[in-house]
Amino acid sequence: MNFRMNKKLLEEQVIQVLKKCYDPEIPVDIYELGLIYKIKIDDDSNVKVDMTLTSPACPVAGSLPPEVQEKIKEIHGVKDANVNVVWDPIWNRDMMSEAAKLKLGFL
Repeated sequence: MNFRMNKKLLEEQVIQVLKKCYDPEIPVDIYELGLIYKIKIDDDSNVKVDMTLTSPACPVAGSLPPEVQEKIKEIHGVKDANVNVVWDPIWNRDMMSEAAKLKLGFL
């Protein structure tokens, strides 16, 4: 398996982990909610994720990003992980997947 394929597989594993992370107040995972803006994997298998929250006053602002970071670090093959919370662009409902909108009653 070549290096490019490994990065793609690792990214898929990261996405699967993100799909198991939830804001406890919302019954849709953070990936489908559109809270994940960027996943970057460097040549040494370090993972950098840019994510946002539904609002700056989100009650899990202090706990969710570190939880996501630790879960990514547990993936076999990940050397290190860093989750950055960003506020640009500001999250809105249009960033949710169709499945998330349907589940939350927005469709």
